[in-house]
Amino acid sequence: MKFIGAHVSASGGVEQAPVNANGIGANAFALFTKNQRQWVAKPIPEDSVNQFKENCKTYHLDAAYILPHDSYLINLGHPEEEGLEKSRAAFLDEMQRCEQLGLRLLNFHPGSHLNKISVEVCLDKVAESINLTLDKTAGVTAVIENTAGQGSNVGNEFWQLKYIIDRVKDQSRVGVCLDTCHTYSAGYDLVNEYDKVFDEFDSTVGFSYLKGIHLNDTKKALGSRVDRHDSIGKGLLGLDFFKRFMQDSRFDGIPIILETPDDTLWAEEIKLLRSFE
Repeated sequence: MKFIGAHVSASGGVEQAPVNANGIGANAFALFTKNQRQWVAKPIPEDSVNQFKENCKTYHLDAAYILPHDSYLINLGHPEEEGLEKSRAAFLDEMQRCEQLGLRLLNFHPGSHLNKISVEVCLDKVAESINLTLDKTAGVTAVIENTAGQGSNVGNEFWQLKYIIDRVKDQSRVGVCLDTCHTYSAGYDLVNEYDKVFDEFDSTVGFSYLKGIHLNDTKKALGSRVDRHDSIGKGLLGLDFFKRFMQDSRFDGIPIILETPDDTLWAEEIKLLRSFE
C-alpha cells in the first residue's frame, strides 16, 4: 500500500498540519516543526503537542508515515567550527521536537562543503553530526535526503549516502529519502533507465535504508544538478514514470511526499497517483 501526502503548512501551530493533510486526501504528510528559516524557535507548547497527536488520531495519520523536514539553514558538513556547532545544535533541537511530537523520522539535507574541504571530509562531518545527535536522542531516525548536487551540496551520488551510513554507529536509526527530482537532476535517468537506477541504489545503499520518497517532477535536464521541482506529469519525468513508480511494490509502506510547486493541485495529484496503483 502506498502512503501519499504532501509537505503541508503548519501555520498556526503544528497541530494544523494533520488537518491540512486530511484536507487534501493524504494518508501521509511532511511538515516543518518550526520556522525553517530561523535558527532558534520557542519550544512547542504542550497543548499544541497534545492537539497534534489528537488530530493525527482523528484523521488516521500514523507517525510511521509522517516525514518532518529540518531547517534549510542547517549544514551538518560545515567546514568551519562555528557554523558546524550552530548546525549541530539546531539539528539536535529538531530531533528533540520530533521526539516531543511522537514522530519517528527526521528528513534533512546532508550538507555542503562550501568549496573549503573535500567531499569526503564533508561527509565525515555529516556522519559525526548524526552520531552526536543520535547519542542524545531516542526513537527518531535520521533520514538523509539525496540532493541534486547544486552548488557545493553533497549527497547527490548514491555512494555518498552509503559513505555517511557506513560511519553512523547506530545504523538502525539512519536512512535515506530519495527525491525523484533531485535524483534525475543529479544524473540518474529515471525515465529511460528506471530499473538500472533503482538497482544501483539497491546495490550501493540498499532498499532496507529507504525511509521515504519526495515525489516530484522536474523542470531541469538530466544531470543539470539544478533543483527545480515541477507538478506531477508536467515536467521531464512525465506520467509514465509516475505510473511505473506507483505500481512498484518496493515503495509500499513508506511516506511518499509531494513537494510539487502548486499546492492547489495536491489533492488532484494525490488522486491521480492513486489511480495508477
